[in-house]
Amino acid sequence: MLPGVGVFGTGQTVRALVPLLQKEGFPVQAVWGRTQEEAESLASELDIPFSTSQTDDVLLHPEVHLVCILTPPPHTRQIAVKALGIGKNVISEQAATLTDACKMVTAARYYPQLMSIMGNSLRFLPAFVQMKRLLGEGYCGTLQVCEARVYGGSLLSQSYGWAWEELMGGGGLHTVGSCIIDLLSHLTGRRAVRVHGMLRTFVRQSGPAGGIRSVTADDYACFQLLMSGGVVCSVTLNFNLPGTDVHEIMLVGSSGRLIARGTELYGQRTNMQIEELLLTDGGEGVGPSVRGLNGMVTQLRLSFQAQEDRRSWVRHPVSMAASFEDGLYVQTVVDAIKRSNRTGEWESVEVKIQDVDPNHNHRTLPN
Repeated sequence: MLPGVGVFGTGQTVRALVPLLQKEGFPVQAVWGRTQEEAESLASELDIPFSTSQTDDVLLHPEVHLVCILTPPPHTRQIAVKALGIGKNVISEQAATLTDACKMVTAARYYPQLMSIMGNSLRFLPAFVQMKRLLGEGYCGTLQVCEARVYGGSLLSQSYGWAWEELMGGGGLHTVGSCIIDLLSHLTGRRAVRVHGMLRTFVRQSGPAGGIRSVTADDYACFQLLMSGGVVCSVTLNFNLPGTDVHEIMLVGSSGRLIARGTELYGQRTNMQIEELLLTDGGEGVGPSVRGLNGMVTQLRLSFQAQEDRRSWVRHPVSMAASFEDGLYVQTVVDAIKRSNRTGEWESVEVKIQDVDPNHNHRTLPN
């Protein structure tokens, strides 16, 4: 028995996710949009029986037991914490702020029997699943360096919105960099201890004629992570390259290297003259994140199927998913990179959490 799903959001990721859920047998029961019109339009397009612009209508829907949150970052924490508080399993995107991420972790700890995972689908991309396995088997020898490059067109929405504002979770570092930071930690089994970064906003104004607005969200980010054990990571994100679609992760070790380009995996040991193709993917024209969603939804089905209660799940099939604790680590790294951009210095990464009552009445939780 698979749980009914309630989806928050109407963006491109939702349009990719819902058909995958339906294909795997999940009944998608409800969708939330910022306006009733947005919600109704998507519901009609994707054959979802209920649509609304009121969050509680989805959270309290009797047939919804799994909530997928793909809203603008400022809405994420409120929906995630409330959903857990009323007994729903949750898959969520990155929160807008460190405080929000802390509150999400506290709620997840308060309700450990419920699923609370981050929606970074890159962890489930077959190329990265195999990359992690080969790294563990010693293909690269002792890991030394990780490099990541993501290039593409503008992340700005057509009209003014959260994607334009750094403080609302907009910008390449938050929306794409957070997924790369999480992925590097997942692949290597290490976390950043110090970071150094530079952020730039090259497109400072945008909008149709007569409606020009300023932009504060970064469209270029270059940062270095010094990981535990001395591994060095270098990441470049550039969203000023329309018509370009580069997504490359390279792990370099003492005896070889592994490179994921898009959805394909290549490798080259030091005794080889040319690199070898280790995994090819037939998903032509499908980006790594959307392709990873496919694997994520399959594992979700394995987690919930064969359970007598629609709310029950088993951990093993989704054990590779990022936890809310991982989300807090990522947000801590993002904040440290922003600090480094302001100071020009290397900044330390210290993950801290203050106990915040999941119901927001500021009561300190007992130890």
